[in-house]
Amino acid sequence: MLRASYVALVSVSTAAALAPSGPWDAFNFAPSSRTVYPTAIYKLEGTIQGADQLVQNAGTATLAPGSWVALDYGVEVGGLVSITFDIIADNASFALSFTESPMFVNPLASDDSSNSAINMTYDGILDVRAPISEGLWTQPAERLRGGFRYLTIVSKADTDIELSNVSCEISFMPHVEDLRAYTGYFYASDPDFHDEDFLTKIWYAGAYTIQTNTVPLNTGRQVPFASAGSWYNNASLGVAGPIIVDGAKRDRAVWPGDMGIAVPAQFVSTFDLIPTRNALSTMFSAINPETGALPESGPPLSQKDSDTYHAWTLIGTHNYYLYSGDTDWLENVWENYTHAVAFLERKADSSGLMNVTGLRDWARLGGGGHNAEGNALLYGVLTTASDLASYLDKGDLASSWAKNATALKARFNEEFWVEETGMYRDNATTTLSPQDANSLAVIYNLTINDDQKNRISEGLTVNWNDLGSVAPELPDTISPFIGGFELQAHFESGNDARALDLLHREWGYMLYTNLSVQSTLLEGYTANGSLGYRSYRGYNYDAAYTSHAHGWSAGPTSALTFYVLGLKVTSPKGATWDLNPHINGGLPAAEGGFETGLGWFGVNWTLGADSFELELDTPEGTEGVFHLPLDGPLSVDGQEVDVGGLLVPLSGGKHSIIIST
Repeated sequence: MLRASYVALVSVSTAAALAPSGPWDAFNFAPSSRTVYPTAIYKLEGTIQGADQLVQNAGTATLAPGSWVALDYGVEVGGLVSITFDIIADNASFALSFTESPMFVNPLASDDSSNSAINMTYDGILDVRAPISEGLWTQPAERLRGGFRYLTIVSKADTDIELSNVSCEISFMPHVEDLRAYTGYFYASDPDFHDEDFLTKIWYAGAYTIQTNTVPLNTGRQVPFASAGSWYNNASLGVAGPIIVDGAKRDRAVWPGDMGIAVPAQFVSTFDLIPTRNALSTMFSAINPETGALPESGPPLSQKDSDTYHAWTLIGTHNYYLYSGDTDWLENVWENYTHAVAFLERKADSSGLMNVTGLRDWARLGGGGHNAEGNALLYGVLTTASDLASYLDKGDLASSWAKNATALKARFNEEFWVEETGMYRDNATTTLSPQDANSLAVIYNLTINDDQKNRISEGLTVNWNDLGSVAPELPDTISPFIGGFELQAHFESGNDARALDLLHREWGYMLYTNLSVQSTLLEGYTANGSLGYRSYRGYNYDAAYTSHAHGWSAGPTSALTFYVLGLKVTSPKGATWDLNPHINGGLPAAEGGFETGLGWFGVNWTLGADSFELELDTPEGTEGVFHLPLDGPLSVDGQEVDVGGLLVPLSGGKHSIIIST
């Protein structure tokens, strides 16, 4: 019998060593305390004495009737605001408003977190009415604001109000005491960009984004949504917490597609996999026991009918097991997992391709029928499912899934490859070459040869402008979610300089634009850089609804570790690993690493005029393969190595590698 619902409380060890300290720590956006204070005054109106005293809790400010002050916390924060009222009249009242972008700082409204992106409404204010006692006031828990940078305080009193100690108690990552205690790090100079520290900053911005998306169980958006002008974040998000969701401000729900980007970033930065386990358990607990269909999103949204997000839950299962080695959990969900794989396999018709009928997706257009993106994801499901079955010693099932994957790969190339364009088309009836399917085809090795990968990498640049890659399947929109897969595809095809170029354009814009928070990463934006995502189908998009801390945009964090450093785990917890540093992007050096349940994995490489030098540190008892990044005499630990090919086997431990050029 299928387990239609259960609570997964299997323990995963969090006793991981911290990353070494170094200059990279200066770029960590996470606060040093769970209680944070404003770092600056953004704007004020009316008569306010001592407004600067509210910065870093320096003292007391006095607001005259009708005055207001907008405080800047410096980075994205989220949680419950507290204020100490030193003097307040019995009949006085005040209001708070919150916003991520400075565009929407307003004493009369917050940005939009609760209503549809097309309603053009705002969340309004948190109106706190008399009587208010002198002393400490704290925002009601149900009115928690999950993501904001700017807090506006408005006096609605008839007399002066004296206040101090304006703070926010951080609510995200509730199970972690020190938010800066990362288990991984990355550090590299970027001499070809206007800010040579950009790559380090963007790695940490992605990591911090994932932290803001790791939330307590009962802090989801209320559904049905609050009426216009209000918001509530007191809904349950799944079977256990903490749990990883898609955004700090909204949607604040489990979205498995977003986890395809967010979880690898989580792994290399904080190794905080408990929220991922809880999110996946939530999806499996909601399986349809008759059909094996998984929901598109977790509660309270609990949206259904998405074949692609169904696939992402299954791919996410492999990611979680690869990083954690949590066999007890995998065996617990296995019956539901296999039923969910069968659900997708039954959608393959006589053509040998999956007929996509669950049309909900990441907002792309035209995803139904024999669609390339859906079939690329099915291929990803089959190959990773075969891998999982092998780990559980289910050889017949592993062989069956591998055989089906091989057949699908052949049909995929027959149906979708267009030789004239050097790209995969979206379906049999269009000439459109989608960003998602082409990127995923390279990542999942659906291509037949390296020439295909190179042609796809070049073909994807047709969609570029100065601010990133515009998705043909969602016109006028730059999606960092799909952009994160494109970034990987350029690295996978060996086009390192092209990957860094895209990273500079798309994530450089997100990190530095004064429309956003400059610490976490945008959900998406229009082709001209204006706020708004999914501005399509004739609707006017509510730019205030845009999320500025969205986990699906954190692609560079894992990409810089997996490709620039070049270190990946290839079996659970890193019992086997792959070392393939990508050095053709113009970077002079890079270092960093991550932790698994087996220990520390670290790399430090330098590319000089006449040599490439690399220091490697992996756990004893593991095994790996080193891909030679260039030609030349090779020495390992001072001993010359006769290279018979491009791959060099290495045992775990510390190694010093030099290639002379």
